[in-house]
Amino acid sequence: MRFYTYILFFFISLSSFAQKEVINFEVLDSLYREDQLYLNLSFTSLQNKTPGLNQIKISTAISFGFLRDFPLNKKRTWAVATGLGYSYSGLNQNVGINEVDGENQYSIINTEFTKNKLLLHYIDLPIEIRWRTSTPESHKFWRIYTGLKVSYLVYDQYKFDGGGIKINQSGNSDLNKLQYGAYIAAGYNTWNIYVYYGLNPIFKSASINEQSLKLNSFNIGLMFYIL
Repeated sequence: MRFYTYILFFFISLSSFAQKEVINFEVLDSLYREDQLYLNLSFTSLQNKTPGLNQIKISTAISFGFLRDFPLNKKRTWAVATGLGYSYSGLNQNVGINEVDGENQYSIINTEFTKNKLLLHYIDLPIEIRWRTSTPESHKFWRIYTGLKVSYLVYDQYKFDGGGIKINQSGNSDLNKLQYGAYIAAGYNTWNIYVYYGLNPIFKSASINEQSLKLNSFNIGLMFYIL
């Protein structure tokens, strides 16, 4: 009986305290941050294509991660942000990769095929300058975020299927391990237009008919920010 008496006394005391200490959840946070999860869905257009190189079907890309917000002014309308993310790019095109004696040879495929795709997986380090019209009262606002993204290639895979031949290879040493590019995301609330341009080529040492393969990525799509 003594144990139940203690329990009853505890809840009565807690109830009394709660009646006296009412928490006001509507107090505005003047030191808010726009720390955000982000999700990007985009289409990839290859730039600086060599003659005969064409994209087949649609090349899609996806990236997601987290950005830490560091406001720069009192109104917190200006800020910088940096974070960590992951990105995937699937390039459907007609460049064939064939390994001969441990070296990759590249050519334009002129015959019919079912699949010819280069898959790229990166770890991303974005850093951006932010302008927004956010206030402590509302997280629905206009924004323009622009910056640089450095990406490190962690896995690559080339897949070909056509004419009774199937190729599946990875670890292409001709690819640039380090990618960097500029981007901008602009819009209202969750929905934002996203544009990215790779400043260095996808391949560091590859050629077709003695012409260097200097492909750059140009992405356009949507960026979603989630508080």
